[in-house]
Amino acid sequence: MSEIGTVLVTGASGYIALHTIKALLDAGHEVRGSLRTPARGETLVEILRRHGSDTTKLHFVSADLDRDEGWAEACAGCSHVLHIASPFPNAPPRHEDDLIKPAREGALRVLQAAADAGVKRVVMTSSLAAVLSGRDGRDGSHVFDEEDWTDLDADIGAYEKSKTIAERAAWEFLEQLPADRRPEFCVINPGLVLGPVLEKDAGTSVEAVLKLMRRDFPGCPPLGWALVDVRDVAAAHITALTAPDAPGHRYLCAGEHVWLQQIAEILDREFGPRGYRIPTGRLPAALLRLAALFDKTVRLVLRDLNLRHDIDNSAIRRDLHWNPRPMEQTVIDTARSLIQEGLVTAP
Repeated sequence: MSEIGTVLVTGASGYIALHTIKALLDAGHEVRGSLRTPARGETLVEILRRHGSDTTKLHFVSADLDRDEGWAEACAGCSHVLHIASPFPNAPPRHEDDLIKPAREGALRVLQAAADAGVKRVVMTSSLAAVLSGRDGRDGSHVFDEEDWTDLDADIGAYEKSKTIAERAAWEFLEQLPADRRPEFCVINPGLVLGPVLEKDAGTSVEAVLKLMRRDFPGCPPLGWALVDVRDVAAAHITALTAPDAPGHRYLCAGEHVWLQQIAEILDREFGPRGYRIPTGRLPAALLRLAALFDKTVRLVLRDLNLRHDIDNSAIRRDLHWNPRPMEQTVIDTARSLIQEGLVTAP
């Protein structure tokens, strides 16, 4: 990957972004991370060093998805951009525009700055939320691929809207740019991202494992996702920086559909003998709806009850030579990290 110069990673403090920065640094690359709060950089450096990374090639810049200022400086001198920053809520927002506006306008700000700076390629993080939300076929009758898009006219959440609108806006913006000013562009669409957390601020993504390990519920509601390891998401982003067939494509980045009860059974086999009481029985959907009255994070998944995430990941395997970890390893490594970071107490 000698053709890679400085790589800008937006939203450097996020779960996926921090793993991606670590992988870039471990491969010897120069990395520039964007942060809304510059003081956060010192903490991130400490976290990365604690996990064995050399941070001498890591620098931070101040830039906010909601503001024009800072993005020109962030992109200046960069050969590639990984646009990973996007709001990921732990509760439904008061208004959907609280998510949609920064996701869409932030993506356009980054792309405009990248084009102005002569960046060679931009890889953007989207989501399966931009692929299958509000669609028929989530009963197992349809396997979703890169041609599928979320139905914005359906009853979907603000997060799903924000990811779909932001990704569509990015593709449309680049289409109207003159060819000589248009950076190469591709999109990674991860499923539910699990895997080791690097700090105590675990974020929303690993809540499913966290709640099972803490036994926040007496059983498993009928929820499921196409899972992916955060380390495999990071690897996909980095490979996409130089993969010859990547420009112009979106890639579904996840494995097979997995029910929450299957995740619980894996955790029970691994951690049950150590004294952790993992709930492996079924929890009726009605009880989850009741729990959502008191738990804002639970409200985010109510629309997904009894629905499947069946996807075709052959494109990412073919073009990015992507070979993800076994799902069992991802689940176990997630739980181990939650214990190590003190987010789950010993029994």
